[in-house]
Amino acid sequence: MLSRIADSLFWLARYMERAEGLLRVTSTHYILSLDKDVNGPLTWKPVLETFTSCTDAEMDAIAHNTGDALKKLLTDNTNHNSLKVIITKARENARGIQDYITKEVWEEVNSFYHLIHQPSLDKRLSNYEAADILDLFTRHSVLYTGITDITMARGIGWGFMNLGKYIERCLETIVLTNKQYQRINYRMDEIKDIMLWRHLLMSLSGYELHLKTYRSSLYNHDVLHQVSFNEDFPHSVVYSLGRIDRHLQDVTRKNSSEDMAALMRCFGRLFSKVKNTDLDVLNNDNLQQYLEDLRNDLLYFTTLLSQKFFSYA
Repeated sequence: MLSRIADSLFWLARYMERAEGLLRVTSTHYILSLDKDVNGPLTWKPVLETFTSCTDAEMDAIAHNTGDALKKLLTDNTNHNSLKVIITKARENARGIQDYITKEVWEEVNSFYHLIHQPSLDKRLSNYEAADILDLFTRHSVLYTGITDITMARGIGWGFMNLGKYIERCLETIVLTNKQYQRINYRMDEIKDIMLWRHLLMSLSGYELHLKTYRSSLYNHDVLHQVSFNEDFPHSVVYSLGRIDRHLQDVTRKNSSEDMAALMRCFGRLFSKVKNTDLDVLNNDNLQQYLEDLRNDLLYFTTLLSQKFFSYA
């Protein structure tokens, strides 16, 4: 497969996974903002810090304005991580590889693109229709995932798509987890109510699973276990790394060069680090560093992967 094609497949899947993550976080925040927050006033600043490059002054100006925050996150062309920009980039990648994806996948990406470019969206996001718009976007995101899963051939292209998907998902989980534990200054020993963790768990589609699986009141530890080490949770770090491991083996199977061996060793060190981490050793002093090191290690692996397969400098 040409490196250009592999690159586009990788980034198509990565952008679509990023769009889904942005929508989950935004929808969760919007829903919770309609309710009284037991942990204090709920503003859009944490979401804006994660998904925009706004200055503090710009964030403060819209942190309490739901309509303006939604527009910044979803339709603002000046925000390089807005939903509109992400879907536009996904479509650009899909358009150049139509011979390598199914007609159904292309049609769904194209449909999402035209939907997010409707000129009336900004006005609708500022009124009671915002919830319906978020729900519609989320449905399209889920449709893309389902259509891709049931129509794409399981070849090397599928491997590159899934590498992009699960790298993006793993990074998202690490970043959101780090952001949430930052709110309690990484104090693992402080007793916190489950309500504090609703935002993180709902943003990762894991709130219901948590209530059904974890029975103790040690929420700080239980949530960290779920999002990091629970192999049955599709958005956990260890689950995502497991899928990356599987698809990395698929795309390197016919290439036994030393470069590929070095890439496998790089990922192996990262995967082993997570699998062999004891939850009990993560505490107030080292949790922040652990999460930051994990993110940096994954970014380094991604850079190495891109250099080996996509000819990045």
